[in-house]
Amino acid sequence: MGGRAHISSRRTASAGCRWNHNSAYYSELVSDAALRGGVALDVGCGDGALLELLAGVCRHVVGVEADPATARTAAGRVAGSGTVICGDFMAAQDFAPEEFDTITCVACLHHMPLETALVRMAELLRPGGRLLVVGLSANKTIADWLLSALMVVSARVSGWLHREGTYRGMRVARPCESLDEIRAVAGERLPGALVRRRLYWRYSLEWTKPLAVQP
Repeated sequence: MGGRAHISSRRTASAGCRWNHNSAYYSELVSDAALRGGVALDVGCGDGALLELLAGVCRHVVGVEADPATARTAAGRVAGSGTVICGDFMAAQDFAPEEFDTITCVACLHHMPLETALVRMAELLRPGGRLLVVGLSANKTIADWLLSALMVVSARVSGWLHREGTYRGMRVARPCESLDEIRAVAGERLPGALVRRRLYWRYSLEWTKPLAVQP
């Protein structure tokens, strides 16, 4: 398949789930996914920490991760209960339409073209399925900068209390779109999407795909 390669599910050492500004939202995402179970896709799954948690509440999980070493770590975490694909989510060609009950995307959407990525994720959701994004946005207005500054103290204190850490190989990129721009695109492409500013310089996007209209 173009743009992806299956990683062996051979068990590898698990580094555990470190607390950081992304994993702070994992329990919220997992609780939402548990309402449906079924099949979940984690776009940009990193070392598989969220994917492993999703495997505990979903029948099957699929992760996509671009970095080979990180993808191997993720595969080890879900051996026997999921699949990890090493490659570019946007280049993968053979996901079936309406294949997933839940799609999560944490700190990864800003690495992809916003509108195209949202449309692709929407196409892969089953009717009634949920898209759950935790992302980063750019500061472009005075309000953006002020609200960002107000988060500094709570973020630093939380990081110290939880011994904040990340995994080796985590990709970093600056977001391009402001929260207002993200909200506008989501409103056009995902009618009814809820986009909220959150702590730790994050936003959440939640969208339920409408059920098919019966003839």
